[in-house]
Amino acid sequence: MEKPASLDDTLALMRDLRKRCDWDASQTHDSLRPYLVEESLEMDDALRLGDDALVREELGDLLLQVLFHSVVAEERGAFDFHDVAAGLIAKMKARHPHLYGDGERESWERMKSKKRASLADGLPVSLPPLHRAHRLQDRAAGVGFDWPDSQGPSDKVAEELAEVRELLAVSKVRFSEHGAPVQDEAHAALEGELGDLLFACVNLCRKLGVHSSLALDKANAKFQRRFEEVERVAAERGLNMGDAGLEALDAIWDEVKRDRE
Repeated sequence: MEKPASLDDTLALMRDLRKRCDWDASQTHDSLRPYLVEESLEMDDALRLGDDALVREELGDLLLQVLFHSVVAEERGAFDFHDVAAGLIAKMKARHPHLYGDGERESWERMKSKKRASLADGLPVSLPPLHRAHRLQDRAAGVGFDWPDSQGPSDKVAEELAEVRELLAVSKVRFSEHGAPVQDEAHAALEGELGDLLFACVNLCRKLGVHSSLALDKANAKFQRRFEEVERVAAERGLNMGDAGLEALDAIWDEVKRDRE
């Protein structure tokens, strides 16, 4: 029986590639950055599809990135893969003092807050806005700045929506002849209020144990699936989407929701 591959085998392969492959040997931490982002997104797509074979493949590609950076650092004399592993073990044990010591169980955000210089300390600059809002709220909640239940954030959503409606009632958002919004004070004020509304919605999701980015991703997929079905039905009936009008398209939309899902 063939011996199962191990992490040591993958590490040996990576070191060999750095010696014998021109492309691998030429890579640096900086040149590898785009691949790390791409591989992470491909892994996310695989998880979204629920395809085990694809998830396994993409996990391998992510592991390649970990090995690549570890070996590059090893060659520089900075650290090696074993240091990475030791750091991970130490961190996970520190996160669970009630399991690996005599400490009391404590939330990770509360533990981290004792080491942070500020609320956003350590959050990636390029973190997507919905995810960033969730993490900021998580961190604030970790030190006690949070509602006791979902009623508070639910009321906050209603409050922010009311403020948007009040602004629309007194302020006229203008559009150019090409349909683009005019970037004036009214538009800036509306953008600010809508931002507050979105932030409140993220907080309600968080409080209910739902990640807003995942919820929106699923809503996007559902809308796309339904709208593509509307397009298909319209084509079957000889309707031009651009000329059919809202009433006709809305009727097909309702039909799709009712009968085809």
